[in-house]
Amino acid sequence: MGRRFPYHGYIILIYNIFGTRDLSPCPKKGMVNISGSKSKALFAEAQRYIPGGVNSPVRAFKAVGGDPLFISKGEGSRICDADGHTYIDYVCSWGPHILGHAHPRVMAALKETAARGTSFGAPTALELQLARMLVEAVPSLELVRLVNSGTEAVSSALRLARAYTGRSRIVKFAGCYHGHVDSLLIKAGSGVSTLGLPDSPGITPGTAQDTLALPYNDLEFVREVFARQGEEIAAVILEPVAANMGVVLPRPGFLEGLRELTTRFGALLIFDEVITGFRLGAGGAQEYFNVIPDLTILGKIIGGGLPVGAYGGRREIMELVAPLGPVYQAGTLAGNPLAVTAGIATLEILARPGTYTLLEERGLRLREALARLAAAAGVPVSVQGIASLFTVFFTLHPVADYAEAACCDQQRFRRFFRLLLQNGIYIAPSPFEAWFLSLAHSEEDLEATLAAAEKAFFALGEGRQI
Repeated sequence: MGRRFPYHGYIILIYNIFGTRDLSPCPKKGMVNISGSKSKALFAEAQRYIPGGVNSPVRAFKAVGGDPLFISKGEGSRICDADGHTYIDYVCSWGPHILGHAHPRVMAALKETAARGTSFGAPTALELQLARMLVEAVPSLELVRLVNSGTEAVSSALRLARAYTGRSRIVKFAGCYHGHVDSLLIKAGSGVSTLGLPDSPGITPGTAQDTLALPYNDLEFVREVFARQGEEIAAVILEPVAANMGVVLPRPGFLEGLRELTTRFGALLIFDEVITGFRLGAGGAQEYFNVIPDLTILGKIIGGGLPVGAYGGRREIMELVAPLGPVYQAGTLAGNPLAVTAGIATLEILARPGTYTLLEERGLRLREALARLAAAAGVPVSVQGIASLFTVFFTLHPVADYAEAACCDQQRFRRFFRLLLQNGIYIAPSPFEAWFLSLAHSEEDLEATLAAAEKAFFALGEGRQI
C-alpha cells in the first residue's frame, strides 16, 4: 500500500527541481496597504448583492478584521489583488492548486476541451478516464461516482451508508468539517468556528438527533459509544488528518482503532479525503497510514481548481447507487468535461517520480523554520502538519482535538495574519485553516515567507499593536 510514515510528522528542506521564473502577475511588491481602495469598493458593492459580500463565509475576514481582498489574477505561487498588489499564496484556493495557479499544461488542456463544448448531460470518455485514474490510485476505491462538490459527495455517501447498513446514526468528530450537510453541521470546525457559530439555524432536531459528535483522537470515548449504541451506527465519518480545526494528526492507533470498531459492529468507515486526497500522496491518507476505509470522499485536487467531488468504495456498497441500485443520486453537471480535464492534467503531473517527496521536503523545512523563528522571538507556537499542509497554532502545547484548537490565541493569530499580509504573504484568514504548499513555491518564495514571518514573530514577541 505504499510507504508508511511516522505519525508525528510535525515539522521539514526545500528543493526546486522545476527551476525558477518570475511568477508575479502584478507590478506592485514590498509593503502592502491592506486597505486597498479597489478591494474596499468591490466589497462594499458586493454586500448589496451577495449575503455578507462573499460566496463562502470564511472569505469575509471576520476572524482577522478588515475587508477581504478581491483577487484579480493568479500565476504559479502568486496572486494579485484588485489594487495591483502581489502576494505569495498559501491558500491555493483552499487546497486544489497543488501545482500552483494557472499551470500551463492545465490551462492548455482546458482550452482544448472548452473548444469542443463545456457540458453535454451525457457520458464522455474524459469522465471515464478520471474515474479510472482515481480507482487505480486510491486503495479503497473499486467504483467511484463523480459529483460537483465535497458537500454533495458527503451527503450521497451518508445516504448510501444508511441504505447499506439499514441504520440511522452517524458518528462524526468535533472540528472535522464535511461540507454544509445538515446532519454534520454540528461542531463542524472551519468556517463555522471562524464565525463563532456552534451550529447552524435551520437544522431540525430530527435531523441532528441521528448525529453523534465525539472528540477527535479519543478512541476510548468512541469505544464507549459503540458499546452502548454500536448496533444503531451506520457509519463513522472523519477527516483522517483533520484540517478544518487547523491541521491535527491522528494519534497512533486512532485510525486503526476506528477501523477495528466499525468492522466489528458492522458499521462503515468513511474517510473524508477532500483535503488529504492526492496531497499526502496519490493514495491519500489511507495509503499514508495504511488504514483502508469502506467509502472515501474526494474533491479539490481531483478537479484541478474547478468544482468537483467524488465518492466511492467497495463494489458491493457502490452497486446500491442508481442506476444499479435503489439509492438515488444525480447531478446535471456531474463529471463535466472541464472539471475532469483539469483533474486529469493535474493528476498526470503529480504522478511524475519524486513529486510527493519534493512536497514533503518543502513542507518539513518550512514548518521547522517557522517553529525556530517563533522560538527565537519568544512566541509560543505549535507548528503542526504533514506533507504539504500545516497550521501555526499560537499555543504552548501540541493540539490534538477541537477543544485544544479553540483555546489557541486567536488575537495573536489575527495580528500575525495582518503582519504577513502587509509583507506580501497570503495565508487563510482563519486560525482554523491550513497553509497549503504547491509545486510552484520556489526557494525564493520560501525565503521571502520566512523573512516576513521573522518580522511578524518579533513584532508579536515585543507586543507591538498591529
